[in-house]
Amino acid sequence: MKFSYFIFHLLILQDVYSNSIINCQLRENCLEEEVKKSEFPDGFLFGTSTSAYQIEGGYIEDGKSLSNWDVYSHTNGSIKNGGNGDIADDHYHRYLEDIDIMESLGVNAYRFSISWSRVLPNGSSGPMNPIGIKFYNNIIDNLLHKGITPFVTIHHNDYPQELEERYGAWLSPFMQEEFVYFASTCFKNFGNRVKYWATINEPNLVSELAYMKGIFPPVHCSPPFGKCSYGNSDIEPLLVVHNSILAHAKAVKIYRDQFQVEQRGMIGMVASAYMYKPMTDDEVDKKAATRALTFHVAWLLDPLVHGDYPIEMRHYHGRKLPRFSYKEKLLIKKSMDFIGINHYSTLFVKDCLHSNCTCMHENNPTCSHGENRAILGFLLTSGQNEDGEFIGDPMGMPGLYVVPQGMEDIIDYIRKRYNNMPIFVTENGYGSNDNQEGGYDLDKDINRIKFHKAYLTSLARSIRNGANVRGYFIWSLMDNLEWNFGYTIKFGLYYVHPLTLDRSPKLSAHWYHDFLINNIQEKKSI
Repeated sequence: MKFSYFIFHLLILQDVYSNSIINCQLRENCLEEEVKKSEFPDGFLFGTSTSAYQIEGGYIEDGKSLSNWDVYSHTNGSIKNGGNGDIADDHYHRYLEDIDIMESLGVNAYRFSISWSRVLPNGSSGPMNPIGIKFYNNIIDNLLHKGITPFVTIHHNDYPQELEERYGAWLSPFMQEEFVYFASTCFKNFGNRVKYWATINEPNLVSELAYMKGIFPPVHCSPPFGKCSYGNSDIEPLLVVHNSILAHAKAVKIYRDQFQVEQRGMIGMVASAYMYKPMTDDEVDKKAATRALTFHVAWLLDPLVHGDYPIEMRHYHGRKLPRFSYKEKLLIKKSMDFIGINHYSTLFVKDCLHSNCTCMHENNPTCSHGENRAILGFLLTSGQNEDGEFIGDPMGMPGLYVVPQGMEDIIDYIRKRYNNMPIFVTENGYGSNDNQEGGYDLDKDINRIKFHKAYLTSLARSIRNGANVRGYFIWSLMDNLEWNFGYTIKFGLYYVHPLTLDRSPKLSAHWYHDFLINNIQEKKSI
């Protein structure tokens, strides 16, 4: 879609948006309190997020090797409706158009990831791919030309399949050195223009999905979590996070020793950060909700700030939980300049230490048998309480619920536990299953607008209460391949036509644009 057509389409949407809001106001509780950009600090980063495998395509072009997700997506039944990332949103060929869209949207930052197999097709054992380096240099240069700050995630789920076959990837300590080599390559080639680096995206969640439940590559699990050909669901997730923490810390040391003073950037880690509420007022459930935060969030962040795993995890896991040496503790402690969190939802928690946990509602995707194992802290998480009431309105993606208060709660938890370090909300978004032919579901996109307004309102309260939050990124810029769900779940501000791949702004894109320019209009009127 040509950029001039995008502007024309956006003008039409302004009228549609205005009429929809008028109609919406006639329905009770349709719109929440308005949130304004002026409620956030000067210099706050407002952007959108994507990841390489989910949008780029070009999966074997210009020297790129097969990634773990390329191989996995070509395995029958792995991804809904047979989806894969071979073409995805074709960002590899349309990145200039996408950057124009970002500029028109009004964002001042863009979070994206580097495809490991595009830059280092064979890892450290092979040469760097100059075409891959040029591609990301072009993205960075064009973003800066448009006044958009690059916020780069080095590793977001995808890595060369060769590393899986050679080492077993993140199960092996050798993967630490492979990641350090990859990160150093990025610092050398892009760091003079990149001021924000996130090393690894959500190792705490990926370890559970890939090595406990076996629904991400390399598909490792054991009963009762799943019936995989390989794996140990009680031990392997712990090893994966352990290796990820050490890989991150080693890369940070190199960045700080060799690059940071000259390049003047910040470096951190991104954690999956659900919020948890006790299912009942019983003290055991309240303790279980605290334990859930420890076993999901603090599992990853405590070592990177305080130098070791939470005491509670050591108590429940015992010898299964890997140990850091004295030198490693010194290495990992304070190995972040900021904390990145991906926050989407809040879940109920039920204690399983003092009661027998079974799934109360078999149709609830977040409630599954066997979750009262040590890896999750002897607890059960669910979107419904014992009376069958949902914690919030369900989204289109199973297991996600709209609970705006959760944003303020998770920020407050991180602020207190980690001495009010700088925080970036690196992902927050509303997933819908609006599979309309030739378009998107207007009503569900209005829900997306309501979602972001409510969560931003909650985030603004956190900042007023003293939280050191410095940025907010909507997931996602455009509809893309949502991992196992393929193209059936939509998070984008822009609709991508499945045949032409043309990008069209949704009402939510217009709303975000209006929110971002609102502060400028306010200042002009003063």
